[in-house]
Amino acid sequence: MLIVICMVSLIHCISGQLLDNKLKGHSPQYICSVPGLLGPPGQPGPNGASGAHGRIGLPGRDGRDGRKGEKGENGDSGLRGNSGPAGRVGEKGDRGLTGKKGPDGFAGVKGVLGPEGPPGEKGDKGQRGLPGQPGVCKCGSLVPKSAFTVGITTSYPEEKSPIVFNKVLFNEGEHYNPTTGKFACAYPGIYYFSYDITLANKHLAIGLVHNGQYRIKTFDANTGNHDVASGSTVMYLNSEDEVWLEIFFTDQNGLFSDPNWADSLFSGFLLYADTDYFDALSEDYS
Repeated sequence: MLIVICMVSLIHCISGQLLDNKLKGHSPQYICSVPGLLGPPGQPGPNGASGAHGRIGLPGRDGRDGRKGEKGENGDSGLRGNSGPAGRVGEKGDRGLTGKKGPDGFAGVKGVLGPEGPPGEKGDKGQRGLPGQPGVCKCGSLVPKSAFTVGITTSYPEEKSPIVFNKVLFNEGEHYNPTTGKFACAYPGIYYFSYDITLANKHLAIGLVHNGQYRIKTFDANTGNHDVASGSTVMYLNSEDEVWLEIFFTDQNGLFSDPNWADSLFSGFLLYADTDYFDALSEDYS
């Protein structure tokens, strides 16, 4: 098998060289060998003659724009041109800063009087005026009067409650109530109150009460005979204040009364009325 392969290779080599030499015009050489390595390149030959000019080619594409040059110096001002047509009115801009106050103008014509405004705040108190002429007194019927004196027809009243003096001797203005035993103030002012109480068989602890508060207290011990306990005071009363007498201690109610005599008395009267109240009444009736 190896021999056959060698023979085929030899025949192929010989036939290939003969054909190559024939094409190149060389005499046939029967060399049967493997091609050697390529030799070094030879030196360049001389330049050939210049050929004829070819046709003009198509224009090339535009090149890229060059870099922006430096700003040149300002040129001389040209002649002023004619004014162009007026443009459209632009949008209203923002309000500018307030300018300086201009000179005062001439006074205008006086306008019509406007409507009356609301009342202003109360001013400071002015100085006292000069005394006026004496007025005519119209308050003679307004002189306040209040006075009473009352007695009692029963003995040994109940403790810690108003003593009812039911025997009226005098009651100017009807300000004492003989049913309740209380005096009710009608005119504010200074009042005087007093009591003279006969006691028998028991001790006596009695007090003058103003609106539920004791103003004075009197204690008198029984000595086996008839005795008299008394007290008095001056006080200021407001309208509707109430004054009465009462026993302030248990089983000390020795008040004694003889139906035929005014033994125990309770009295009171107005010394003078409050001047402010009196002036207010005078103004109401003037």
